[in-house]
Amino acid sequence: MYEWAELRHFKYLLTILERQGFRAAAEELRTAQPNLSVQARQFQENASVRLFRKMKGGRIRPTDTGVAFKVLARFLLETRDEVLDALIAIERGEVSSVRFGCTPLVDPGLFRIFCDLHKEILPVCPVRPTHGDTAHLAEEILSGKVDAAIVTLPLRHQDLRIEELSRDRLVVCLRRDDPLAVKASLQASDLQVNLTVLYHPQRHPDAHARLLELLADAGVQIEEYSCASHPSEMQALVKGGHGFALIREGTTLDEELTTRPVVGVDWTVDTALIYHKTRHPKTVPILAKQLLKKRPQDSKEMRKSNASVAVQRSAATRNRPPQPAKDGPVQMTLIG
Repeated sequence: MYEWAELRHFKYLLTILERQGFRAAAEELRTAQPNLSVQARQFQENASVRLFRKMKGGRIRPTDTGVAFKVLARFLLETRDEVLDALIAIERGEVSSVRFGCTPLVDPGLFRIFCDLHKEILPVCPVRPTHGDTAHLAEEILSGKVDAAIVTLPLRHQDLRIEELSRDRLVVCLRRDDPLAVKASLQASDLQVNLTVLYHPQRHPDAHARLLELLADAGVQIEEYSCASHPSEMQALVKGGHGFALIREGTTLDEELTTRPVVGVDWTVDTALIYHKTRHPKTVPILAKQLLKKRPQDSKEMRKSNASVAVQRSAATRNRPPQPAKDGPVQMTLIG
């Protein structure tokens, strides 16, 4: 459709916009100013866009479209460089095998897609999955034992590239026969005393501390609670009558459990792909971009729509007998 658009057009126009003029751009690109003018005019005419306005003294000012162009052109050129880096590394035999990590609180389907994407790019390269907590996997990436990992946030380190993948709402998991299950949604005050099942603090200390802060902001004070070291244990504790838990919206549940949203709060669990900024397989940055396209939940709008449907269904089915749980992995998570 846009065969006329070449990478050099984006490089030329990006330089013109960044240098705010044709003369300075021509000097940086080491080309003739008339050539830049022709390229810029042809691109804008073919695309039917206006990227800048000419000002006095030969300077230019980007339009709103021009501002967007600068961001998108950098992205396009960066992707070009990453693709070439990956091809060169593959040709040199530098990507012979990869080790990818995943934390227990990450959607297993997302991790499976990530591994499959690498197999699609390089079928002969073995993928070695590994599991651990966020801090543990981050340390293994820094030491070179793991190439990349999908983890739950928060996480900060100056040597790590952190690419956020998803941000999912947290909902309350409770038994279907609990008195509060008759409500379509819960108040934060309903969690006081009842929220007594948490992911073990030592598995992700930063996330646990952040969760307690958010709960305190909503007026919920956590005192005694049961700890779970794996997502499946959280459901087992709730099912056993040990209290409520916070889980990722859309989690596949045991037939005796249900979920309810909490009104007036914006609690989410954030998932990210992490890898070393300089020491990583050259295929990983490409995978990050591919994963953003193919992750199971593509948009906040879709998640909001699903949440609305879930609330409506809960109101319509609260008096029905428990339904069999759907096939699929059980997914639990803690706030990011």
